[in-house]
Amino acid sequence: MKPMGVDVGFGFTKATNGDEYIIFKSIIGEYTEIQFNLDMEEIEWEKNLQVKINDEMYFLGELAERQSLVRQYTLDQDRMVGEFVKILAITSLAILNSEKEPLSIVTGLPVGFYRRDAKKIEKMLCGVHKIEFLSSSATAREVILTIPKVKVIPQPMGSVFNLLFDDEGNITNRKLINQKIGIVDIGFKTADFVLLDKLRYIERGSSTTENGISKCFGLIASKLRQKTGVSIELFRLYDAIFKGTIKIKGKEYNITNLKNRVYSHFASVIAGDINRIWENDWDIDLIVLTGGGAKELFEFIKPLVDWNIILVESKSDPRLNNVMGYYKYALYDAKRVKDKRESLDTQQEQNKEENSSKGNE
Repeated sequence: MKPMGVDVGFGFTKATNGDEYIIFKSIIGEYTEIQFNLDMEEIEWEKNLQVKINDEMYFLGELAERQSLVRQYTLDQDRMVGEFVKILAITSLAILNSEKEPLSIVTGLPVGFYRRDAKKIEKMLCGVHKIEFLSSSATAREVILTIPKVKVIPQPMGSVFNLLFDDEGNITNRKLINQKIGIVDIGFKTADFVLLDKLRYIERGSSTTENGISKCFGLIASKLRQKTGVSIELFRLYDAIFKGTIKIKGKEYNITNLKNRVYSHFASVIAGDINRIWENDWDIDLIVLTGGGAKELFEFIKPLVDWNIILVESKSDPRLNNVMGYYKYALYDAKRVKDKRESLDTQQEQNKEENSSKGNE
């Protein structure tokens, strides 16, 4: 089986097979016929996601944002599991898989929803799935995914595994094995807190809050609405917040100072959660900050926390820390299963030889 990691977040959907990764906004839009295309440049796949799943056609990600009259994104966990996860996960996995090799998938859930939804996600993604990638200029490409194995883990564990394993699924960061560490995963809707003592999951120190980076987006959108009279959907603020400027009805607004004020306030909320949740865990060796909102907030949070706190450094996009860890864990698990099978085969051969020797005596 081919190991893969997939992470369907409220903000973005991510997947990787170890060699390649994909990331697109978790937006689903109604399909519509686009009657004219100006073929002046090649359109990247992530900007042209047109798919057909179970006889239903959708635009996804940036294409849905740009072309669909009805666009759906959600900050509700029930809707995410019931309406979004399967479509977004299957699409992201199919983009990276044109072959028919069965897949072994690792994915994650926020800590607060793990107990409730893990089995649902496993059942939803296991099995055989057919997806067609549609195009206005070419024949549809059909992909059949066979997924016999799905493992769901608490989301922040992905970042732990990304630190623990190398790209071959081997344990290289031995220091982590003997430490007590806290992981703070700042996602779009939620912030997850996981406590590990020598890699043992500590239930009492692990939880989820609603303090995701979307709270910052919401405050910025509210201020912009007061100033301009325009209500901006949260998913349309990503580029503006990254650049520090936004153009509304032809007028450009600099939002850098507003962003910094909002982030400073929000950092105090996250720091307060850290100090409250781990109040009695004064022996934590290290706190690791990860997730899509971590890079922007790290410098604001660091002075407010007494523990040693670090930001997970990413080779590419910090939003990929969890999904890269999912893949590495899937790879590690596959090697472990293979080693166990080979060990069992060796033992069986030894038993046959011993029995044969006894029979000859």
